[in-house]
Order: sequence, then structure tokens, then C-alpha cells
Amino acid sequence: MDDYLREITGKTAHDPCKDINLGSLKCVPGPVIVGAGPSGLAAAACLKEKGVSPLVLERSNCIASLWQLKTYDRLKLHLPKQFCELPLMNFPEDYPTYPTKQQFIQYLESYAKRFEIRPVFNQKVLSAEFDSILGCWRVKTASEGAGLESEYICRWLIVATGENAEVVVPPIEGVAEFCGDLVHTSGYKNGGVYRGKKVLVVGCGNSGMEVCLDLCNHGASPSLVVRDKLHILPQEMLGRSTFGLSTCLLKWFPLHLVDRFLLIVSWLLLGDTSRLGLDRPQLGPLALKNISGKTPVLDVGTLDKIKSGDIKVYPGVRRLSHKSVEFVDGRIQNFDAIILATGYKSNVPFWLKGSEMFSNKDGLPKRPFPNGWKGEHGLYSVGFTKRGLLGASMDAKNIANDIENCWREGEKKHSSVSWPHS
Repeated sequence: MDDYLREITGKTAHDPCKDINLGSLKCVPGPVIVGAGPSGLAAAACLKEKGVSPLVLERSNCIASLWQLKTYDRLKLHLPKQFCELPLMNFPEDYPTYPTKQQFIQYLESYAKRFEIRPVFNQKVLSAEFDSILGCWRVKTASEGAGLESEYICRWLIVATGENAEVVVPPIEGVAEFCGDLVHTSGYKNGGVYRGKKVLVVGCGNSGMEVCLDLCNHGASPSLVVRDKLHILPQEMLGRSTFGLSTCLLKWFPLHLVDRFLLIVSWLLLGDTSRLGLDRPQLGPLALKNISGKTPVLDVGTLDKIKSGDIKVYPGVRRLSHKSVEFVDGRIQNFDAIILATGYKSNVPFWLKGSEMFSNKDGLPKRPFPNGWKGEHGLYSVGFTKRGLLGASMDAKNIANDIENCWREGEKKHSSVSWPHS
């Protein structure tokens, strides 16, 4: 213990400057990664490739718990697989362009197996704080179900809990009065249980749109709440994925011209969406994404159902009552169920203490992409770029390179010191 502490902090358990209680601490020679989702796995694999072994802590009982436990059955990757691969391992060649939920989970499980990533499951992080005396991070966890607490000490801490750690449930007047089913999309699997029922989906992002389509396909009568302006783009344009085509065009043309191109082609393929109650923002889809992080909707068939009247569009909700919903335009309609497609948020501010890296407002790094991956005192973040798995892969590679350099410098420094023989 003393040798380890001397190496990573310059202090020992018997350092005379302070009486340090190390009885309950578990010293981790490599980094601690909080979160075993795709971002955490990517960071772990890149580190292991560099010869640095991390400890991965996961609050759930499996890897990629959001994908395995909180997503609907029909979910597929919205972007082509080549834009969703993790570092160092491609998708199987026989996978389709847009892998299914189960295929993506199988890919992640194979990824963890290949790089021998073995997270410690059921470990909810209660707090993580930099100890200025030790010069290290102290991470306190509780074992879900067992109630046992542990504390880890490490030189590097990697936050990989992601932008989608906790569900967002907005306050709605009268929600306690509503006697129908009310569920967040994290608890929605498929529309089979809603057959023949009138269902209101609150939220018009990719999830809300796709849940509406799924409800239609299962014989339900869905309606969609659209509060804000949004961009809807075809999933594919001119025989290529819209995302891939945009990425290619941005190499040659300025962003505003690419935005104009996307909107012209979208109008030709989809028509004027404002006639359907789906107004577009003044900013183009890519410009809006860069400024606010708001992702355009990639249509997978929902728009046709809106055009045919199978899916009805309403403005924001004013209040709920026993069986009905009153909208901001004064209309009142009865519904059997409400599904909240209102998204997720970061939970970093609840457990990371004393750090200047993350905003307390939204739990995201204060420094914008691509510079938000590195903080103070060996603190890093992966997967908070609002750019999906591509951004997470970039973060993971940067973090691994940075920690490898620190690791090698530490080895050189340690080898140059001649400790007295006992």
C-alpha cells in the first residue's frame, strides 16, 4: 500500500502531514471508469490497447443497460453502422446497414469479451471527489440491493455515465388526476398492449416519432404532441444516408450551403411539413445541431402516417384531467394512455463533487466539443459530445493517449528513483 501511494501521490499511508485512514479504501492502479455503456466500453478498450487496465463501475447488472433495459423492441440504429462502430472493432460484415437493437447489444457484448472488459456490476456511485491530500480521486459506491458500501482510490477518473443517465419527466398540470396509463419511453417495449386504444405521445424527437409509428403498426390510434419547431429529414437522400452525405459535403462546402441543400432535398422528398403542424426552425438542421445539440428527426415512415391522418398532431399540453387532455390551443381530447418521449439527462451533478469541468445546470462538460474530454486532476469525460458514438470514440482515443503518456512518465520517474533497501 505504501509503495503504491508513494508512486501515485508522493505520500504514504504513514505520511506525517496527515493521519490518513486507508482501511476501507480499494486502491486502483489504473483509471476508474464510471459507466459500462458504449462510451465506457470504448474508453476501456482504448486503454487496454495501450497496456493500461481500468476498473469499470456500473450501477446496473449488465453492460449498455440503457439499450438492454430501457429501449423499445423495434429500435434500430438511426445512422449507418460505419458511423456507430466503437474503436478497434468493426461490426460484423453480415450486419445490415442499420443494425437492430439486439444486433447492437450483441456487438457490444462481443466487444467487451474481445477486450476482456469485466465491469463491477450493481455499483451505484454515491460520490466522487478529488482528495487534495492524497492527490487522488476517492469514489464511493453502494452495492444495489446488498446495501454494501465501498470506496475506491485512483489517479484518473473517467466519467462515462453519458447524456442519457436519468429520465426527464416534465411537470404537467393535473397529472395526478389522469387515470389512464402514463409511462416514459424508457418503460415502453411495443404497441401490442395499446391495440385499439387512443394514445398520446408527448415529445417529437426520433423516439417519439418512432413510438407513434410502432403504435400504428400495432393497431393503436396515436397522437403526437409537437411543442417546438423541428427539422425532419429523410433517413436517406440520393441513395446515401443523410448523415453520411452531410459529412461528405461538409468537407467541400460551408455549413450554410449544406444546410440549404438538405432543406431543398427534404422539401422535394417529404413536402412542406409545416402543413402538417411541423414547422421548421429558422436555423438549418446542422447549424441548429452545432449550437444547441438538438438532433434533426430522421424519418423512418412516421411522416406518411401523419399525412394519411393515422397519426394526429397537437400542440403543447395545458393540463390533464380524469380521462382527457387539454391542449394549449383549447382543444380537449380523451386518451386511454400517455407515453412521455421527453428524453433523458445527465446525472453527473448529483455525484461528482468539487469539479469545475461539468456544468451544474445540465451535467455536461463546460468546454465545447472537441475539447470537453479533459478536466482537472486527472478527470476525463467520454460520450458527452452530443455527437453520438463518433464523438465518444474520439473522446476514448484522446483519453487513452493522454493517460498512456502520464503512465509512461510515471514509470520513467519511478524507475529513476533508487529506493533504499529495507
